[in-house]
Amino acid sequence: MSLGTARSLTFVASLLFGGGVMAADVYSPMTPEVQQTETEDGWTFTFAPYFWAAGISGDVAQFGLPAVEIDSSFSDILDHLDFGAMAIAEARYGRYSVFGDVMYSKISGSAGTPRGIVASSVEVSTETFAGLLGVGYSIIDDGSARLDVVGGARVWSVDTDLSFSGGLLDGVSRTDGATWVDAMAGFRGNYSITPEIYLTGWGLIGAGAADLDWDVAAAVGYRFSDSISAVVGYRALGVDYSNDGFVFDVVEQGPILGVVVRF
Repeated sequence: MSLGTARSLTFVASLLFGGGVMAADVYSPMTPEVQQTETEDGWTFTFAPYFWAAGISGDVAQFGLPAVEIDSSFSDILDHLDFGAMAIAEARYGRYSVFGDVMYSKISGSAGTPRGIVASSVEVSTETFAGLLGVGYSIIDDGSARLDVVGGARVWSVDTDLSFSGGLLDGVSRTDGATWVDAMAGFRGNYSITPEIYLTGWGLIGAGAADLDWDVAAAVGYRFSDSISAVVGYRALGVDYSNDGFVFDVVEQGPILGVVVRF
């Protein structure tokens, strides 16, 4: 493989590989206390799909190629997005809570290669899953304010496929990927300014297979009714993972928008 081809493949794969991670993590702003519904035995439940318009920057490497620096806006990533889904659910009993947050996305694209001798084009497809399961305990819970200490484990899984067309590598396909788990801990909280308006946010940090895994956010929410509310805010997340030539050292940040549905 020529140096020019390698650079082209690295750039395309890294853009899609990095752009695949669009969300996930311990506490979404879409779970304010007021929006929960309580069962007869004292449990409360909430469900909230959300959308994170995040750009991404950092260093990535795969397929044995050198690490490259990426800096892509959300609009750049959106051009390659095939599918994305994000949601969080929480069950709470008194001061105790159990929560889960999942994200899946598929990114794809194609690019030509220099001179078309080794290959005339290469198609890249990246699937990314990130999910967290955790527990929490409220150290402050006075009706208008809540502060939880939380802990859990976050799973990352990234798989990237390369398919060559034309040239010497016509019909050749390659796959590279990694799956890892990080322990996470931190705080989440919300505060009601009025019966309709509230503030919420979280701060988490951890490590495991990754050298560092962190997530911070702040948002403001509005309750339309007892059943539906919406939030808007800003979130930043970073992870630094590397193993056997596979590098994923990135920071994602951007506005977040969500809807809380009570059922």
